[in-house]
Amino acid sequence: MNREIIAILRGVQPNEVVGLCETILEAGIDKIEVPLNSPDPFDSIGAIARAFGGQALIGAGTVLNIENVQRVKDVGGELIVSPDCNVAVIKKAKELGMQSWPGVMTPTECFAALHAGADGLKIFPGDLVGPKGLKAYRAVLPSDASVYAVGGAGPDNFAEWAAAGATGFGIGSAIYKAGLSVAEVRARADAIVAAYDKALG
Repeated sequence: MNREIIAILRGVQPNEVVGLCETILEAGIDKIEVPLNSPDPFDSIGAIARAFGGQALIGAGTVLNIENVQRVKDVGGELIVSPDCNVAVIKKAKELGMQSWPGVMTPTECFAALHAGADGLKIFPGDLVGPKGLKAYRAVLPSDASVYAVGGAGPDNFAEWAAAGATGFGIGSAIYKAGLSVAEVRARADAIVAAYDKALG
């Protein structure tokens, strides 16, 4: 089953990232981002791209400029996630053959991102828009647009978001917080996958 979930490993350390990613993949989540405000993020992205690039979509979050898009590509990343709708970042990612998921919060930003070539939209912060807001967006967005809810979306409300038109989710602290063990992350990942399968399976 192709689960539309991106695991967000904010704060992860390079010396632990491979083991954490391995257990997340085993749980059934195959899209992983390391935010660039994590310690030595390019080292982490490179390590997991080398280890799992053939079986997972690996990349960076909190990508704010085209220089960092290039750096992610240079270490083997293929996914660019941003908190904002920066057309230059979107276009650079697409120029390099990468997936681009910009953060959007208004219909204007949604359409600007899609016109620039974004692969999908990251509704962020999701809890401010809410399922009710997303449902209104969906009335005007292209029916085939992929929309991930990030921030405020989790196992307890996957079904509500999906009913409003969310096609996937970015999951941060519900799956990983700095200091958690591999076993703790696996338990969280298993719970998220089970909830996702129940809501969207």
